[in-house]
Amino acid sequence: MTHKVFSERGDRHDHDHQSTINRLLRLVAGAFVTLTALLAAVHSPHWLWLTAFVGLNLVQSAFTNWCPMMAILRRTGH
Repeated sequence: MTHKVFSERGDRHDHDHQSTINRLLRLVAGAFVTLTALLAAVHSPHWLWLTAFVGLNLVQSAFTNWCPMMAILRRTGH
């Protein structure tokens, strides 16, 4: 296992910033999945389309290393 040594404060800050964005991404994805699943149960099963959209975006981001929500979070200053 290799460990990156943070020689400059900027490197450490970038790592912490990326960790924060990743946590926010998981929070947003989890909230969307939970909310749309609840809405599908109480309102309309059509909400599952949004659940599937979120899931498919997570899958494609694993392959492309790009996620639309990451771009949004970065633009908002996170």
